[in-house]
Parts: sequence; C-alpha cells; structure tokens
Amino acid sequence: MVDPDPVSRAASLVRLFVPTASDFGAVRGVVAAEVPQPYQDLLAHCSHMTVAMERFHGGPAGLRVVATADADHDDWYAREILLTSPRGDVVQYGIVRIDLSVLEPETAARVRRGDVPLGRILIQSGVLCEVQRVSLLEVRPGPHLEPWLGRGRTYGRVAAIVVDGRPTIELLEISAAVSDA
Repeated sequence: MVDPDPVSRAASLVRLFVPTASDFGAVRGVVAAEVPQPYQDLLAHCSHMTVAMERFHGGPAGLRVVATADADHDDWYAREILLTSPRGDVVQYGIVRIDLSVLEPETAARVRRGDVPLGRILIQSGVLCEVQRVSLLEVRPGPHLEPWLGRGRTYGRVAAIVVDGRPTIELLEISAAVSDA
C-alpha cells in the first residue's frame, strides 16, 4: 500500500532548503513493485541507508553537508547532505530533520559536526532506534538536484526514526542513478 501522504512528508523537508517545489523536481509516491532493482533493495527496508549504500557501493560512505538549518525550535536541527562512495562519487542526496534533545550531548555534537553520516553515528553511539514509516518515491530531479543526481528518473524514500520510543528524526533519502537499473 502507498503511504497516502509521502509527497507531503517529503515537501515539508524540502521546504527547509529549496525555495520552490519546481526547483527541487517532481516527486510521486510509489509502491515497491513499481521500483526497479537495485533501487528496491537500496530503499525498501527499515534499516539505515548508510549501511545499504556502503554495502552496495563497496565501502564506507563519505558525507558532504550542503546546507544546515535550525528548524522549528532550538532542539531541532536540519541538514541537506550528499553521501559519497569510497571513490568520492555522489550516491545519495538527503535531508534530515532531527530533535537533538533526544540524543546524548556527545552524539548530538557529532551530528552537528557533519563529518560522519548520521546512520554511522547512531550505530557507533549504540542509540536504540527504529526506522519506521518508510514510503518510496519516484523522483524526477529539477534544477536543484540535477548537479548531483542528473536529469533522469531516480528513486528515494521518506522515513522516520524513533529513538527510545520518541519520534526523533525525519528523513528524505534519494539514490543517485545506479548502473544496474
């Protein structure tokens, strides 16, 4: 079943960094059966995308922070990011909004430093978390995304992460084009 509102969930994150929806591109909710391989394996799961990208691309993911924003109130932080392969190629575009007050101060400080992917920080810190509300998206990049993702259709997901039973993190994660698709 398609989440009735994945596009709105994505749009609320996009608005933090991109002035107009058309600059970002066209997004529509899809079911897993509409997503070709290997995107389906990369996106249709309740695990950290960092782990999926590292497995698929054969090594540790790098992180480039494109922009940051303090969102909603003092404890909320957001960032627009690119994950890179071990060779330095962009493999994923993402936006994360996180309630840092739920994390230990040292973990929150590591997130703000922006030098390690969020999934890796959560795993290394032993944070008890659960990826939920995963909904898949078809994405046709607009001018904002094209420098990193190109012009062709790709796929992504929106998800939420619950930490210690509290909704803490909202994610938009879009895979760069992969040669097997």
